[in-house]
Amino acid sequence: MRWFYLIMSLMLLLMALSLSQVVPCGAQDNYIPSVSLDNYWTSFGSPQIDASLAGTNEFDRGDTVDVYVTLTNYGRIMGFDADKKADTRMEQELSSREFDFERERTTALGITATLRSTNDLIEVKSGDQIIEALRSGDRSKDPMTFTIKIANHAPAGDYPLELDLTYDYQYNAEVDADELDPEIGLRGFQTGFWYETANQTIVLPMIVKKEADFVIINASADLKVGLKGGIVDVAYKNIGEEPTDEAIARISIFNPFSSSDDQAYIGTLQPGEERTVKFKIDVDDDATPKPYGINSEIKYKDIRGDTIISQSMKIPVIVEPAKKSYTMIIVLVLVVLLVIGGGYLYRKRA
Repeated sequence: MRWFYLIMSLMLLLMALSLSQVVPCGAQDNYIPSVSLDNYWTSFGSPQIDASLAGTNEFDRGDTVDVYVTLTNYGRIMGFDADKKADTRMEQELSSREFDFERERTTALGITATLRSTNDLIEVKSGDQIIEALRSGDRSKDPMTFTIKIANHAPAGDYPLELDLTYDYQYNAEVDADELDPEIGLRGFQTGFWYETANQTIVLPMIVKKEADFVIINASADLKVGLKGGIVDVAYKNIGEEPTDEAIARISIFNPFSSSDDQAYIGTLQPGEERTVKFKIDVDDDATPKPYGINSEIKYKDIRGDTIISQSMKIPVIVEPAKKSYTMIIVLVLVVLLVIGGGYLYRKRA
């Protein structure tokens, strides 16, 4: 039992010592130690974080992409004020220790980074990123990765992203000791730290590139169950910022459709210009009369001569029931009339 009390006493002592060397971060706007120690220095300065995109910042509309962000700490100490004169050797040792601690004022601790879009056409799909610490003059070892989704028809232009940073930093340190031992140094050395929370917002430039972009502005179709060579008219419009060359509209056929004419030539299509093309489509005999969506795309060359395939667009069509055939009814009526006429002649001759 005596050993039990001894162990418990040692544990409590260790806990008390660990609490005297305080450094909780981010729990509140600032942290102040419960015990005031000696303060020999007041330092001036703070972390100063800058962010940059690693790699390109130009993307295509409709893309879901990862953007890589690197942080650099440009914070520096602006100066020191002496708050307490160090007269004795122990005070000089304490002053020297505190001076070293004060130099850590520019280190950013527990950095939380949140990427925000300033436009509804850009969606940030990833959450917060964390960097444990960033000392003055250092760059983050690995870039933070954020995923963004660009709307299908987002106009070309600038779409700045905002990076919100929250972090803690030490804004004061205090020290104390029981005595100075000539052989082992300071006995009962204690430290106390003050921490504050800082917030920064950094604007990151992001660009949606200029290119042709297409929408279907009108579609009409004459399609019936069992019809061969039905005509589908489709009007495409270039709502992008660049023209096309050698553009060809293509459709993807699936049951109950078939076609030997699934491409239509468009040629050059300037921004804001539209063009109507025709497709011939066969409808199966067992097709269900209802609305359908036929996938289409445009293959073209851009102003740099590269071959591009547009995003898929659906052509809305309706398959109507087959026309009723009256041929059999007419044949039956004629047969009946012939039978009646033949009977009448037979009776008349008799």
